[in-house]
Amino acid sequence: MKKKTIFIVGLLAVCLLLIGVSSAFAADKKLNIVSTTFPGFDFSRQITGELADVSMLLPPGAESHSYEPAPRDILKIQNADLFIYIGGEGDQWVDRILKSLGDKQPRTFKMMESVQLVQEETVEGMQAAHDHDHEHDEHDEHDEHDEHDHEHAAGEYDEHVWTSPLNVVQIVADLTSTISALDEENSAVYAENAQAYSEQLIALDQQFADLMKTSKRHTIIVGDRFPFRYFADRYGLYYYAAFPGCSTEVEPSAQTLAFLINKTNDEKIPIVFHIEFSTHKIADAIAEATGAKTLLLHSAHNVSQQEIEDGATYLSLMTNNLAVLQEALN
Repeated sequence: MKKKTIFIVGLLAVCLLLIGVSSAFAADKKLNIVSTTFPGFDFSRQITGELADVSMLLPPGAESHSYEPAPRDILKIQNADLFIYIGGEGDQWVDRILKSLGDKQPRTFKMMESVQLVQEETVEGMQAAHDHDHEHDEHDEHDEHDEHDHEHAAGEYDEHVWTSPLNVVQIVADLTSTISALDEENSAVYAENAQAYSEQLIALDQQFADLMKTSKRHTIIVGDRFPFRYFADRYGLYYYAAFPGCSTEVEPSAQTLAFLINKTNDEKIPIVFHIEFSTHKIADAIAEATGAKTLLLHSAHNVSQQEIEDGATYLSLMTNNLAVLQEALN
């Protein structure tokens, strides 16, 4: 009888020990946050610090507009506590996957729901994106910037909402609320981190605004897609580009290329931009014809493996943009 009592007492002790270990594990468990692209990934890191495991589906160096989720990506989404995505036309696959997960869906966050949206536009000289069914009319050239003609693609909103730092302030505020609801115990830390980060974003916004007030030019040429609509609207920046932001086109028409070359010459533009992961063939062709220099204007949609290893953040990429714009506009 004594042996049986000792066994039962020992078994209870083991159970209590296992419960204690399980509770400690639960207390130490970090939030698992998965983002489709770099902006959501980086914003989450800034908010949570070391308190969450944050990952990105889009591989470093990959072109975001042609991304196709692999089975391992679907598993990552299913196992996430929070899944962050942009929420535009390019994310239609997300809705299908979430629907297929049924009751096993994670909490979701759409960045496009945090800001005032604008439609994608086709500016003067730009080649319309056939894959997005944009209508494109020929425009007469205008010398005055206040006559910078553009068309909107009906019903299609520009997805690159993070290119304006002030938009990011609002995205971060909403994202912090969502993360805090999942981990109330650390909500004060998240709020403090978000406040410090937002102050940096507001300071960056002021630097861009100051640049536009003092610069000689207010027009840029982008020999590439133009994913900077929210940025341009915020700072009163005029632009001419080869394609809209979400276009999959890579070869401009002779008419578009000639327009950009003429515009670069006419306005004495010293720098022609290309975006990340571009062949920058168009920018190079414009530069060769005009004597302009080519530089990178980073949309922060994704980063390279080297940039990841170098510790790139949204703020560092946008600060680099500030430097190249200062050179281009003065």
